Amino acid sequence: MCKKTTISAYKNSTSNLRKHVERRHPSGLKAFSDCVATRKRTLEPPETPTKQAKLGDMMAAGAGRRVPQAKVDKLVISFICDGLHPFSVVEQPAFKDLIITLNPQCHVISRPTLRTRIEKAANQMKKNFSKVSYVGTTTDCWTAHQQSFLGITVHWIDEETLERQSAALACKRLKGSHTFDVLAAAIDDIHCQYKIGGKVVRTTTDSGSNFIKAFTVFGEHSQDPEESESDQDSSEAPDTNHLVDTFNILQEDNGLEFQLPPHQRCACHLLNRIATTDAAVAEEKNGTYKRLTRSSFAKCQGMWNKSGRSYMAAEIVQDQCQLQLIRPNQTRWNSTYMAIERILRIIEEKGEEAIRNVCEEFIVKMLSSAEIAFLTQYHNVMTPLVKALNILQSETNTHMGWLLPVIFQLQAKLSNLETSSKICLPLIRAIQDGVSKRFGQMMEDPELIAAAILLPKFKTNWTEKADVIEAGLTYVRQQADRMAEVAEHVGQNSSDEEDFFTSMKARRSQGTGELDRYLACISNKMDLLNSFPHIKKLALKLNTGLPASAACERLFSCAGLLFTPKRARIDSNNFEKQLLLKLNRKFRE
Repeated sequence: MCKKTTISAYKNSTSNLRKHVERRHPSGLKAFSDCVATRKRTLEPPETPTKQAKLGDMMAAGAGRRVPQAKVDKLVISFICDGLHPFSVVEQPAFKDLIITLNPQCHVISRPTLRTRIEKAANQMKKNFSKVSYVGTTTDCWTAHQQSFLGITVHWIDEETLERQSAALACKRLKGSHTFDVLAAAIDDIHCQYKIGGKVVRTTTDSGSNFIKAFTVFGEHSQDPEESESDQDSSEAPDTNHLVDTFNILQEDNGLEFQLPPHQRCACHLLNRIATTDAAVAEEKNGTYKRLTRSSFAKCQGMWNKSGRSYMAAEIVQDQCQLQLIRPNQTRWNSTYMAIERILRIIEEKGEEAIRNVCEEFIVKMLSSAEIAFLTQYHNVMTPLVKALNILQSETNTHMGWLLPVIFQLQAKLSNLETSSKICLPLIRAIQDGVSKRFGQMMEDPELIAAAILLPKFKTNWTEKADVIEAGLTYVRQQADRMAEVAEHVGQNSSDEEDFFTSMKARRSQGTGELDRYLACISNKMDLLNSFPHIKKLALKLNTGLPASAACERLFSCAGLLFTPKRARIDSNNFEKQLLLKLNRKFRE
C-alpha cells in the first residue's frame, strides 16, 4: 500500500500498522485484517518444556551475570545466622560445592573470617540504638547445659510512626553466684556499651530477690524531703565523730557504684503468683471448695498421668475423644487452665461418655456432675486472669499504660462473677485479695496512672475512681508545664531577673491547655498524639517501658534452639553475636 513510506512496528504487535492503514489507506483495512488473521493461524504455538531445566543449563544461561564476592559473603552470613547453623557449615564440602556451582567466580569464606564478620556486624548493629530518646528494657537469667546467661531486650516507640520497636541487646555469660551486685554490674555494663544508660525509663524483671535488691540498692530513688532536711540539720555542727562516720559510710556500699534505671516488676509473674499461691488460700477458708478442688484435680491428674505414659494410652484418648489431653507444666500456670479447658471441650463436643470411656480404660474414677460443674466455674473464673496475662505479655502493641486499665478491668470482671459462681466464690475472693496485695502500690502510682491517661485508647475511661484519675491528671499537668517551660526557655537570652520569675508566667495555653484539648478529642488512635507536642513527648516517655518481661523469655526460647547439646561447647561470645544477628535481622546493614 505504501510505495515510498517506511513504517516501524513490532513483529509481535500490529496495532501501529493498523492505525496507519486506518488513517492513510481506509480502503485496504479489510485486506490488512485478513492478512493478520491468516498470519496468526499459521503461527505454531511455542514449544512448552516437558522437563525441568537442568542446573547446568541455567548456569550456562546466566554465566554472564557476575555476583560480587561481598554480596556472596553477606548472604552466607545471613544464612548462618538466620538458620542458627554452626560456623563449621562453611567448611563442609557440600556447602562449598553449592556456592561454587551457583557462582564459579567466587570462593567460600573461611571459618575464622566468618567469625570475624559476624562480630563486626554485631558491633555495627549497636550504633542503631543511639538515635532514640527513650527506651525500656527487660532482663532475666537463663541456665542451660551448666551455663548461665543474662538476657536483655530493648523496646522503644518510633517518634514518627508511633509503632513499637524491639530488639535484643545481650545474652551475656554469667559466672559465679547471681548476687545482686553481679547482676547490677552486668546490666550497667550492657547499658554503657549501647550508650543508653540515661535513656532507659524503666527496666522490667521478675520478682526474684536478687533483681529486686539490685534495683533497690543501685536504682534511681526519690529522696524523702524529711530525710533530706534532717541530714542538713545534723550537718550544721560537724565534729570529729561525724567525720569518722562519714568516712565509714563512704567505705560501705552506698549504691553509687552502678547506676540502674527505675525498676518495674513483671505483671505476668505477679499474675502467675496470684493464680497459684494466692488462689491456694481459698482452700483454707472453705471446706466444701477444698473437697471439690482436691477431688476434681486428683481425677484430672490421673488422666493426665496415664495419657502421657505410653503411646497406647494416647491412642485410646484419640479414638474416644478425637482430641488429645493437654498435660500441665509446672513452670507455666496457663497450661493448667488449658488442660482444664481441653477436658471441658471434650465433654461439650463428645459428651460425658467419651471421658467416661477414657476413665474406664485408664482405671481412673469418673468426674461426677458436681465436679464437672466445679471445673466449669473454675474455668470461667480464671478466664479473665488468663486474658489479662495474654494482653500484658505482648510486646508489639502493649505499652506501660496498659497495665492499670487491665488490672482495673480484671477486678471489675471478678466482681461481676460473684453472683454467678457460687461454688468458686472463695476462689474469687482469694484472687481479688491477691490483686490488691500485689498490684496495690502500682494502682496508686501517679506515673503509671498518667501513662494510661496519655494513651488515646484509654484516656480517663478505664476506671470510675475519681481520686485515681485526678492523681494522674495532676502528674500530667505538672510534667507538661515543666516541659513547656523548658521548651520556652531554650533559645531565649533572658536576664537573671526574667529567668528567676519564669514560673510566674501563664503556661496553661502550652502545657495544661494541651491536656484539656487532648482529653476533649474523640479519636482513640495513637496518631492523635501528633497534634499535641508536649503531651506526645510525655506519653512516649511514660509508655516506652513494658509491663512484662516476656520478651526476655522469647529471647531465651530462640537461644535454646541455638545452644543445643551438640553445640554446648560454642564460645559464649560467638553464641551471643550469632543470636543477636538472628533476632535483630531488620537492623542489620
